[in-house]
Amino acid sequence: MRILIDADGCPVVDIAVKCAARNGLECVVVCDTAHVFEKEGARTVTVSQGTDSADFALANMAAKDDIVVTQDYGLAAMCLARGARALNQDGRVYDAANIDALLFSRHAAKKVRRAGGRLKGPAKRERWQDENFERALRKMTEASV
Repeated sequence: MRILIDADGCPVVDIAVKCAARNGLECVVVCDTAHVFEKEGARTVTVSQGTDSADFALANMAAKDDIVVTQDYGLAAMCLARGARALNQDGRVYDAANIDALLFSRHAAKKVRRAGGRLKGPAKRERWQDENFERALRKMTEASV
């Protein structure tokens, strides 16, 4: 088991790296050349810049029982199909019970944006979100031991 992090825009990289170290797990941070990540305790994989290039690289790396940290529903779905588990930065576990609805909401939002509509962005990040993420990640790592 490894922890794979979709690092582009991920606010919980440090928490995930520390959790991996605590549990003796390999941690891989995946980003494109537009971002620079060097985290002690993690291996960084940098891919060419391009639409979803980091997502596809991470999906190809994901294996059964790996934990993938991402806020991207499409990437989460690809990783679930490979037998990995997926978690977002707020501690939400992606699974077979919720991924279809999340993908549909992403599709609907994209249609609104294409039609010229605007959607409200995310609120300012709060401490409880980091705490929820850390709790969910700890539960996932402990369940596999």
